[in-house]
Amino acid sequence: GNGPSGICLSYLLSGYTPYFKRHSLHPHPILQRKLEEAPEVSVLDQDLEYLSEGLEGRSHSPVALLFDTLQRPDTDFGGTAETVLTWWHEPDRAIPHLVLGRNAPGGAWHSIEGSMVTLSRGEWMGLPDLPFKEWLKQKKRGLRNNRATAEDIAQYYQHYVVKKGLQNNFRCGTVVTSVRKVSAESISNHTQKDLQEDSDSIWSSNEKSAEVFQVDGFFKTMEGDKEPFSIYAENVVLATGTYDNPTWLGVKGENLSYVHHQLSALEEAVKNNSVGIMTDPVLIVGAGLTAADAILFAHHCNIPVIHVFRRRVTDPGLIFNQLPKTMYPEYHKVHQMMKEQTAACAGPYEHYISLPEHHVLSFGKDKKCIFQDKNGCQKAYKISMALVLTGSNPNLSFLPNNGTDLALDSEQPVNPKRNPIDVDPFTYECTQEKGLYALGPLAGDNFVRFVQGGALAVASSLLKKANKNPP
Repeated sequence: GNGPSGICLSYLLSGYTPYFKRHSLHPHPILQRKLEEAPEVSVLDQDLEYLSEGLEGRSHSPVALLFDTLQRPDTDFGGTAETVLTWWHEPDRAIPHLVLGRNAPGGAWHSIEGSMVTLSRGEWMGLPDLPFKEWLKQKKRGLRNNRATAEDIAQYYQHYVVKKGLQNNFRCGTVVTSVRKVSAESISNHTQKDLQEDSDSIWSSNEKSAEVFQVDGFFKTMEGDKEPFSIYAENVVLATGTYDNPTWLGVKGENLSYVHHQLSALEEAVKNNSVGIMTDPVLIVGAGLTAADAILFAHHCNIPVIHVFRRRVTDPGLIFNQLPKTMYPEYHKVHQMMKEQTAACAGPYEHYISLPEHHVLSFGKDKKCIFQDKNGCQKAYKISMALVLTGSNPNLSFLPNNGTDLALDSEQPVNPKRNPIDVDPFTYECTQEKGLYALGPLAGDNFVRFVQGGALAVASSLLKKANKNPP
């Protein structure tokens, strides 16, 4: 995967090494004291468990909190304290690696409608040693309400790879079809020779490893052909995110052509005028931020909406009840509409009806949709199209058993929120499969600012394995 997790890890594996910046002051006194104990030792070579002990914040991962607070010391309190890290390029510590991705660097950020504004503050979308705000300034742009558009972020990630000289590690247009362990002996000698020419060190330490991973897949060429490849590696990092497979409701008629599972379908429909102010309403199912984005987009285009979701409007688990109103005025507006515009009582917003505590029973061929409320009462509405936006799941079809054996609960599929891959919190190595690592949403880290600590943990672990950590 070549999203923010993969890019950040590539930076750390390319010899870019973080040190505590002498004479800088961290607002957390205990952490400051620990950092002053060994300023000449890079953070990658220190005991991450020791450094992160006692840190608190908006992530469950100690290493995510550590790397975040080193880069943005008091950001959660609205502060703008400078990073306490300084970066040195030490090429002799680089570890040969490849980053495989379907699209340009930036991962799923390229599939999101470009004008959408991010949930997180703009400066939280940045990667190490290239502040996002500074990059925007160079583009003569400012942050709207402290937040950035998806298009800005996608461009920033591409720029980052070039600016930091990481391009040679990236192979875009690749699809991985299988990752499995094979014995090192079973790899024929000529394959080893081919790889030897590409990289001096990739096989040098392989004598001691009896098993390696075989990664199979194909490149998409400019002509549209698929060229197969096989790569052998001692370590593989899974950083494929969670954007691949939208969740289905599993109801009758969901496979009909007017039922969609991605926001882009609504944008398409607006472009080719198949929905508009005079058409039957668009049905939007779900109460997360993607559903809210769809409602805002429809509202902006004067498209009538029926909005169906299972939870109560006051449910504390609803994302809107967790967002500060001042920072997210547009999501607050959607929440207002959800509260005030129920079918039972018309509110001030035209073209919008909310049906809380309802679920879809079926989609009909005649575009009639049947809903049921919590009391078992059924209603039918005629719609022009349906958008089921109830989250998405990772696609791990390239792993044996879809990666289920690696999850916390190995009976259930991998899910970023409910059942992430089980990893060691200080190395991010899979507990069930040595040499395999998982980063980002797959390991339960769902925000860009917090995926970077996982990359720090993986890089630290790989450096130890390669004996590139100074004593």
